[in-house]
Amino acid sequence: MNPVSDQDGHLCAQGQKGGIWFLAGTFGETVTRSCTVPAGVPIAFPLVNRVGEAADCDAFMASAKGSAVLDGQALEPERYEATPVQVTGVDGNPLTQHGGRFGTRACGLWEQVEPLAPGSHTLSIRGSSGSFAVSVDYTLQVSAG
Repeated sequence: MNPVSDQDGHLCAQGQKGGIWFLAGTFGETVTRSCTVPAGVPIAFPLVNRVGEAADCDAFMASAKGSAVLDGQALEPERYEATPVQVTGVDGNPLTQHGGRFGTRACGLWEQVEPLAPGSHTLSIRGSSGSFAVSVDYTLQVSAG
């Protein structure tokens, strides 16, 4: 039950904690998702990202590019080079395949937007690095509160 594997948005609320709502990319597929997002919460999402060693990130970021369009307006993503992170995984997860906590590096193009007004919104995410490409179209329904 990984939101990155979600084909339609039914896992959008999976694992959401804290004061930021995260939207998932894909493992390279093209998907269309519908998601209900709470009002008053900023939204963050990757255009394209990777977890690995510093050299993996350097190679990945050399050709990383992407775009995000929210309600017809282009957004400007932030670029994150190899950044130290702690990852906690469960056995069988698609990222590490095994459980436990470990240190690694993360990199990618990310966007964070302020809380959206209640109602319906559209978000298109496109990202790529080398032959890896992400394409996600979201319909976001922001609850009234």
